[in-house]
Amino acid sequence: MSSLAPETLLAAQKAGLDSSFGMAGRIVEGFEKLVALNTRTLHTALAEHQELVARSFSVRDAQEFFALQSQQAQAGAQKVQAYWRDVYEIASGVRGVYMEAAQDQLEKSQRNAQALVASLASNAPAGSEAVVNAWKTAIDAATQSANSAYEAARKSAQQVVEAAQSDAAGATQTAVRATSKAAGAKK
Repeated sequence: MSSLAPETLLAAQKAGLDSSFGMAGRIVEGFEKLVALNTRTLHTALAEHQELVARSFSVRDAQEFFALQSQQAQAGAQKVQAYWRDVYEIASGVRGVYMEAAQDQLEKSQRNAQALVASLASNAPAGSEAVVNAWKTAIDAATQSANSAYEAARKSAQQVVEAAQSDAAGATQTAVRATSKAAGAKK
């Protein structure tokens, strides 16, 4: 049976559509999680801001006001770090869906190419073994090259993510230390 038969093509198209809609559904789930996170963050921020304003009205002197402000700044830096960690987790989940789909598509393309060469080899006229072997060698080389490129891209993406996490954590820790020092200097 040829890999170009109408039934095979229809099945491939159906599988592609199922995969696309499946990914779209997972992306929407990620978006919903971000919306929920932002809604929770907004509600919490409003409640905390209301409490801060109420506490600000009860301070007796400037030193107490600055101490309150310093506490709030330090807590705020930690909350920002927690927020971005949550955003990262959601984005990582969606990225994982893309990476999985890319890996699946790569493997499927490789299997299809190998099946095509096998089909050509089985239907090749006598005496064409050299051409078939050349095709097999070319497909194998392309497969290895694609696997290497995919792995390199995956590792690079992971390094970028790790560097961004490290930078964000470092920046937050620096902000917390600076806020703590500023609070200590104002006392």
